[in-house]
Amino acid sequence: MLFMGLTASILKRSMVTSAIIYLAVGVLVGPTALDLFHFNPLKESALLEVLTEVAVLISLFSAGVKMPVPFTVARWRAPILLATVSMTITVAAVAAFAYYALGLPLGAGVLLGAILAPTDPVLATDVQIRHPGDHDQLRFTLTCEAGMNDGSAFPFVMLGMGMLGLHEIGEYGLNWLLVDVLWATLAGIVIGVLAGVALARLGWKLRSKPHKHELMDDFLGLGLIGVVYGLSVIVNAWGFLAVFFAAVALRQTELKMAKVVKAAFDGSNTQKVARAEGHPNPAPEPPETVSEGSLVFKEHLERLSEVVLVLLIGGSLYADSWTWDAVWLALFLFAVARPLSVFIGLLGTHTTMRIRGMTGWFGVRGIGSLYYLMYAIEHGLPEALSLQLMQLTLIVVTLSIIFHGTSVKPLMGLFWRQKK
Repeated sequence: MLFMGLTASILKRSMVTSAIIYLAVGVLVGPTALDLFHFNPLKESALLEVLTEVAVLISLFSAGVKMPVPFTVARWRAPILLATVSMTITVAAVAAFAYYALGLPLGAGVLLGAILAPTDPVLATDVQIRHPGDHDQLRFTLTCEAGMNDGSAFPFVMLGMGMLGLHEIGEYGLNWLLVDVLWATLAGIVIGVLAGVALARLGWKLRSKPHKHELMDDFLGLGLIGVVYGLSVIVNAWGFLAVFFAAVALRQTELKMAKVVKAAFDGSNTQKVARAEGHPNPAPEPPETVSEGSLVFKEHLERLSEVVLVLLIGGSLYADSWTWDAVWLALFLFAVARPLSVFIGLLGTHTTMRIRGMTGWFGVRGIGSLYYLMYAIEHGLPEALSLQLMQLTLIVVTLSIIFHGTSVKPLMGLFWRQKK
């Protein structure tokens, strides 16, 4: 942390991402090199499940409050298709590869596909929206997809576990379709939107005249995550989706209210008289927003979680963790399944081929995949299968950090030069 803090400006100009440095340190002190530290994900699966769960929730909130406004179907069509159609294709492709090439049971293949299909909101910060005013289409698409597909992958996790006898999916999968797909998805979105709108309106009212209360935005952001996720768990809804849409609704509602205030002031008699007399009468500053006030703190937490979890990944790897099965799976996912699913998912949209190509490559895998794996282990996945899926997942995530981390700056730089 001292090294990263002192060399931040230098690292921004380098060809590597911070995650690669954390991974290298973890590998150095782990059993692969110096063997000073070893983290056993299977033994510590309960701890790792909580750590990854919290990291993903914080990252989803940060991504949600940076979404551009207003919400339009045309603007959100591409990421919605990526989080649904492309997600399904990726799960199916990985499941087929695992079944035919790796010899895994079909249920385990579906589970592995669900673990590896979602793109990661924690490790993909270099290709995601950087601030609330960033309207770049590529970064918007990748950020929004990562925000949604961490929730849309959960039904496939439950389907894989059901096929392994670890979850009740009902006859012909009817229970899975009605509860795990329809109910859990729609309930998560509704809970998130209602909670986000409610907090936005309450915070705006308390900050406006005549109350003028000072609010603790950091606490409000964390509190919103906790309440929304807790409610989702109680009613069996997908909490990841709920938190992301709560953040989106919070931000959009606050900005809509700010526009209403500005429009009302511009149309007021006081403003018209001032303009007629030639006197400047600037509009009053709107109240501060919970979304912006809590964003900086959430980004700091996101960085800390990235340090901890990537170090643990490096400290989990042995030299013999690297098998050809894992490497071929990673290459298949990065070079075949992801690009193909993106191309099919975005058919019929107005997305340019350059954006489709960049989106197809930058499907970063990371902390979300570890969470789903730990979730399955904590819900009864057999030890032998757990070890096999863990070894495959760790290598895929490690190679994603390396491949995507070393290519993000050159490719993004080339993308921007061609765009100009």
